[in-house]
Amino acid sequence: RSAMPSVLLFIVAITIHNMPEGLAVGVGFGSGNLGDALALMFAIGLQNIPEGLAVAVAARNAGMGSLWYAAFTGIRAGVVEVPLALLGAWAVHLAAPLLPYAMGFAAGAMLFVILDEIVPETHVNGHERAATMGTMVGVILMLVLDIALG
Repeated sequence: RSAMPSVLLFIVAITIHNMPEGLAVGVGFGSGNLGDALALMFAIGLQNIPEGLAVAVAARNAGMGSLWYAAFTGIRAGVVEVPLALLGAWAVHLAAPLLPYAMGFAAGAMLFVILDEIVPETHVNGHERAATMGTMVGVILMLVLDIALG
């Protein structure tokens, strides 16, 4: 049985997951608080590195082309954030009263994709403890960055 359909679903899930992240960065910059916006951009950018690597490795292992194509696939999954960041920044100026709702939507969408798609996928091949520990380290790192930078 081919792994291609599940790998394609994984790539699409990561790409969709990156859309509200881009909006969140744009909304952060549009809010006018440069310090918080930079911290948010740094945190999201930092967690995009392992996501892009995961996409590239999955694409390569599924035989979706050369190593360069797999790397391009990982990058392409995250590039969707750029235009959505611009849209998010523009939307803040257009609808500043909706800022708390936009941030809540972005956070909720990211959590939903992670909990509904990504976490269950990490628990299928006997690496449950490593996946859980990685998640815990990520949450702790996020909290440390929030306290240190904000």
